[in-house]
Amino acid sequence: MIASLAVPLQQAVAAPANDTPLASATTVGIHNTYEQTSFDYLAAALDTGTSMIEIDIWPNIFTQKWKVSHDEPLSNNNNCTTGSTLADLYTGSRNKHFSDCLDNVRVWLDAHPDSGPLMIKIEPKLGLATAFGMGADQIDSLIRSHLGDRVFRPADLLAKPGGGWYQTLDQAARAGNWPTREQLAGRVLFNIIPGTAENRNPFDWWPTNEQYAGHLRNLAAAGKIDKAQIFPTAMGTSGGDPRDRYDATVRPWFVVFDSGASGWLNRDTTWFADNNYLLVMTSAHAVQPAISGTNPTEDEARDRLLLLAAANASIITSDWTKLPQIQSMVVPRGAQHGTA
Repeated sequence: MIASLAVPLQQAVAAPANDTPLASATTVGIHNTYEQTSFDYLAAALDTGTSMIEIDIWPNIFTQKWKVSHDEPLSNNNNCTTGSTLADLYTGSRNKHFSDCLDNVRVWLDAHPDSGPLMIKIEPKLGLATAFGMGADQIDSLIRSHLGDRVFRPADLLAKPGGGWYQTLDQAARAGNWPTREQLAGRVLFNIIPGTAENRNPFDWWPTNEQYAGHLRNLAAAGKIDKAQIFPTAMGTSGGDPRDRYDATVRPWFVVFDSGASGWLNRDTTWFADNNYLLVMTSAHAVQPAISGTNPTEDEARDRLLLLAAANASIITSDWTKLPQIQSMVVPRGAQHGTA
């Protein structure tokens, strides 16, 4: 158990300075941000100042387009729209494809260049459809074509400031090569997790996160790592290094970790912070004593943020869609936010 959990929490805390490295801050994200029950339009979610949005996608192997919905693999059910101006993002028909959601993010960032950085968690519900031309290369190309240099890529983390390259993402993270939040203003980081339907498929022997890590390994070996757009995410809170169950050749390509906040609190997370790994804690509301997953009080949500920041979270997520003052908070990671 983490000792800092017993420290009383103050009601406010100064945000880290702009020159704080990305891995040294704790921020807040929104689960399933694309759902119309959460926000009328995706842009409204971005307006909260949230640091993470989540988008669930399904492959349509006939159209080669990714649909966006929670549990409807054959249709779109989301709050993404079309348009080229900021005003367009709050009007018109919704239920668009993943590519349109990416366009919404680009247009919004063009109008808010000092915002962020924004992490976008992608969950391919059925996994990648590599055999049908919708694998890692295709999704990289899609992201690149819609967001261009707004994406902070694995190659950007690998590049040493004075020239040269780290050999793996693990080396780069351990060396503290993350840019500052100020340097990442207006930019996006993508991470990818296995899909819930994929996890239940006994014939899917290559989970999306491991598949994409292998993709990074292969691109790096071929001198083409600049094509990659996404950071694969290691799942689970098992003792030690959660990557140990993965093939040894892909382990060094994971520097983002993701699982339920309650599970993280059952172990010492200092190792993740010491190595500058990004640690996503989901279902922040469920940590005991549980608070509302949708509409806690501002004090309850702030206290939960500070509790999990002390436990070395990089991003905490829940469905707190009505608390922009919490979604926009940035606090020091690992700090014991105690009262004076």
